Amino acid sequence: MGFLKQSAKILLSLWLLGSLLGVAGGCSQPTVQPTPPVAAAVTYTEQYRPQFHFSPPSMWMNDPNGMVYFEGEYHLFYQYYPNDTVWGPMHWGHAVSTDLVYWKQLPIALYPDELGYIFSGSAVVDWDNSSGFGVDGRPPLVAIFTYHNPDLAKAGGKDHEYQGIAWSNDRGRSWNKYPGNPVLPNTQKLQDFRDPKVFWHGESQRWIMALSARDHVQFWASKNLKNWAFLSDFGREWGAHGGVWECPDLVRMTVQGSNEVRWVLILNLNPGGPQGGSGTQYFVGDFDGKRFVLDTSFARTLREKGAMWVDSGADNYAGVTWSDVPAEDGRTIFIGWMGNWDYAQQVPTSTWRSAMTLPRELQLMLTGQGYRLFSRPVTELRKLRDDSLAIEPVTIAANTSVALDIGFPVSRSEILLEFELPDSGSVDFGLELGNDLGERYRFGYDGSARQFYSDRTASGDASFSEKFPGVHRADRMHEDVMLRLHLFIDAASIEVFADDGANVMTETFFPTREFDAISVYANGGSVRLSKGEAWSLKSIWQP
Repeated sequence: MGFLKQSAKILLSLWLLGSLLGVAGGCSQPTVQPTPPVAAAVTYTEQYRPQFHFSPPSMWMNDPNGMVYFEGEYHLFYQYYPNDTVWGPMHWGHAVSTDLVYWKQLPIALYPDELGYIFSGSAVVDWDNSSGFGVDGRPPLVAIFTYHNPDLAKAGGKDHEYQGIAWSNDRGRSWNKYPGNPVLPNTQKLQDFRDPKVFWHGESQRWIMALSARDHVQFWASKNLKNWAFLSDFGREWGAHGGVWECPDLVRMTVQGSNEVRWVLILNLNPGGPQGGSGTQYFVGDFDGKRFVLDTSFARTLREKGAMWVDSGADNYAGVTWSDVPAEDGRTIFIGWMGNWDYAQQVPTSTWRSAMTLPRELQLMLTGQGYRLFSRPVTELRKLRDDSLAIEPVTIAANTSVALDIGFPVSRSEILLEFELPDSGSVDFGLELGNDLGERYRFGYDGSARQFYSDRTASGDASFSEKFPGVHRADRMHEDVMLRLHLFIDAASIEVFADDGANVMTETFFPTREFDAISVYANGGSVRLSKGEAWSLKSIWQP
């Protein structure tokens, strides 16, 4: 579970829930649930409030966790503190959707108890009732999560994180904590021992858990989700190690356009991300039911690049995938927290803090550079499209810009642009958002460096953190002479899917007044915008 350690140290000494909570949340002795403070009326029209990204009605949210599909619903659980707009004693908030677009907020699913806060984890459908929690022949939903015990942490111990489980027999509407928790004690006394992601491994006929252990990932196995045996570990010598490894996810994927199967290990870390602070890296290899082994070509890539990132922007963290997506669907669907621990608790929102990224389909491609993860917005998002406009081709002369009059608010839009790269390859060009206060945000491509960049140095309010303003760069992964940008702009954020998802960057910004102008620019030479299209997008809160 990704969290800011400085805040954690303060909050550990202020853990007020102990006086409010009763005994452990077993099925016969449910946890007493504290009453959250009364929040201001939620309108979803507050300044900076996203209109087509999920955000909590009020208070603090971070990691998505426990994502599972069951009986027509995508469940999105998330790290939630209902008493403040900064990180605090963690709960599992809960929302469901039938289409990954419109979300219904449900009551808090899991509350802290005397074993600790409820940190990140996962949820599965126990189809064969291996746990014995099912009733009347129906499979239970089982959540696997980390307990973080603040009293043990405050005392200086290193065994304050351990794993627990809970189950639901009513489609996730209510939960029973297992009386035998913790199911995986921290006998190794690891300071960071958390974020279990569990899946059923058909070949070995058992559950597999990927678990973060500070600077590496451990794999565990169980027949019943209650009793766990250690299998192996991975990662001490691979990838980025600028911070603590968190929120792992091991996913079996078919290489697009083939029958080849590889396993992808998604791993979040903080700090040490591509733009500082939080980030999500990935590894490609094979898993035999016991060990994850890197593909040799991917190992060579890591020796050259150090790490491969799911998203090269500053604001995508703690992302993992949905479990139990039906086989006939076949997609690997991912979502992340649209934030960065460098400044997430200071951003200038009121009533609520944080949002999720758009749900994305991950695809594994074999490219000229080896195996790469591509990310694309899920197709269900097209139902949000409202007014549309075809953008006429235009040549942008050197050191000029051309305004795009799209006829609807740019701050809630989807835009497709296709540029022809000039022969010289040295032109700097891109897209600029602006307002009448002179604030601007730029996303562009530096042809001489072959890099995309996100420039939020003049994008509005950055007073909350010296780490926020800056120019973020990412090497282009694609070789095509046509450069395609697929952009989603939502109040205070942009998600850019470049070259059909080969490069992805997620960035937030906070203009004093919303951006209402859009233009394309070129520096150092001319560039041709060969085609484009734009849509206004409907609000998911006011359908």
